[in-house]
Amino acid sequence: MYPIDNYTIPEIVQKSSERYADRPALAMVEGGPVYFRDLEPRSRRISAFLGLLGVKKGDRVAILSENRPEWGLAYFGISCSGAVAVPLMVDFLPEQIATILEHSESKVLIVSKRLASKVSGEGERRILASIEDLSVIAAPAGAGALSALVSPDAIDRAASFFVSPDIHPEDLASILYTSGTMGMPKGVMLTHRNFVFDAVASRRFIVLGRTDRLLSILPLAHSYEFTIGFLIPMMHGSAVYYLSRPPSVTALLPALAAVRPTIMLSVPLVIEKIYNSAVKPALEAVPLYRVPFLRPVLDWVGGLKLKRTFGGKIRFFGIGGAPLGAETETFLHHARFKYSIGYGLTETAPLVAGNQPGRVKVHTTGFPSNQVLIRVADPRPDTGEGEIQVKGDNVFPGYYKDPERSAEAFTADGWFRTGDLGTVDRQGRVTVRGRTKTMILGASGENIYPEEIEAVLNASPYVSESLVYGDERGLTALVHLKPEALELLTAKVKDELEGAEVAASRMTKAAQLAAERAESRIASAERNLTAMMEQIKREANTRLAAFSRLARIERQVEPFEKTPKQSIKRFLYPTKRR
Repeated sequence: MYPIDNYTIPEIVQKSSERYADRPALAMVEGGPVYFRDLEPRSRRISAFLGLLGVKKGDRVAILSENRPEWGLAYFGISCSGAVAVPLMVDFLPEQIATILEHSESKVLIVSKRLASKVSGEGERRILASIEDLSVIAAPAGAGALSALVSPDAIDRAASFFVSPDIHPEDLASILYTSGTMGMPKGVMLTHRNFVFDAVASRRFIVLGRTDRLLSILPLAHSYEFTIGFLIPMMHGSAVYYLSRPPSVTALLPALAAVRPTIMLSVPLVIEKIYNSAVKPALEAVPLYRVPFLRPVLDWVGGLKLKRTFGGKIRFFGIGGAPLGAETETFLHHARFKYSIGYGLTETAPLVAGNQPGRVKVHTTGFPSNQVLIRVADPRPDTGEGEIQVKGDNVFPGYYKDPERSAEAFTADGWFRTGDLGTVDRQGRVTVRGRTKTMILGASGENIYPEEIEAVLNASPYVSESLVYGDERGLTALVHLKPEALELLTAKVKDELEGAEVAASRMTKAAQLAAERAESRIASAERNLTAMMEQIKREANTRLAAFSRLARIERQVEPFEKTPKQSIKRFLYPTKRR
């Protein structure tokens, strides 16, 4: 890797284009590559285009696209223009996208054709032109003049004269909105230094070269994939390949065979599915697998097949974004699979700690990245657990337009409060135990805020209040129904029960018939209650991004216990129900 002088993303674009000119940089699995020599001129063309649209240094430009080479080119173009990129998750709903665009005050939106329908009715905006196979949407002020300005020839002329403004390491590079933001947008501001420092600091765990190939399966709008799966490869001359479809088994297996990646980044869900569906049943079918001391040997044999499945060339398989199941990790360890556990947050750009493959201590997180400091605040005397706090140049400056939450995120002496519980052993190895905040990490590493889901549930005419939690089975909602909703279901049952009691006092055949009718009504009411709960869940899920949707809904019979401020005592649930 070349020396980093300025710690800005435009520096990476310029130096990589020159140093690795003839190497492939970005490609679809099925298509031809964008070479490193193309990164600078194609990014400059986008920068010039944005300049024609009136985008100036510090303006926000949003990106909504599936993973593809043009996503990276768009990001580089935004950065080289001095603007601030606002990457959007493809699962966000149109109303969520509109909220983020408004909150971020994005002047322009760059969107792929596949996702353009999500913003087709986006207020005063309209599609102005296309560049790099992406549509560009902006407000129509001066639309007639703009239509003339953005012809391909005009863009080419502007690009030939384009000079990037002075961009400093402390300038904002991105604002990342880590949830669906129904009502309270939470934009994580990250600087050029945050990203580039984190990429350089990660060399403690992963060093790439010109012959490395990455198969990307995580969203580029997530800081995990952006920094480790995009910036680091671009800094080291490695090639990144993208899928044209979501990474299902039918899409992933042929891509693995075609690319034969040396590096992959994943979330636990992917490797756990492969282990539970393919590896574990095959191992358990072997009678000797029941003998405990033979399991490590058989796991090693199973690992050989797993390595072949991934193309046979994997030397670094990064796992992060959520906790990895203990059983799956034990298998990977016995199999000598080249995996590494990483820990980080969007606010830390993202990596904080990790391990080199082959040096992972099972069921721990790892060591801090280079020049990143970690401490455990107020550790418990018995377990050593406390809140993990972080300091380093990878730590964000704050939340966009939210000074109150920004202040709450830091201690008085300037350490970032992660909201995670953990320990640090004598060797300096970090182990994350759980979260102190209400935020839930989704299966693919998305940040899920239960309050937003609860706001959707509470909008139902049948719901009084709700609480959402997550576990290994997914997201569950506990719902306390309004009295009037229950009255709709129970009114007829009460009438039947009263009739049954009167008839029973006479000990006649009518009593038996009344009792049977009452039992039928009770069964019908139970079915109606189940149907109502499912309807509440179904309607809520239509208003939620895919990663925030509910897997289950359960009735909370009694009202939730409250604090003096009338907030639900979250720590009592779901533990109180067990």
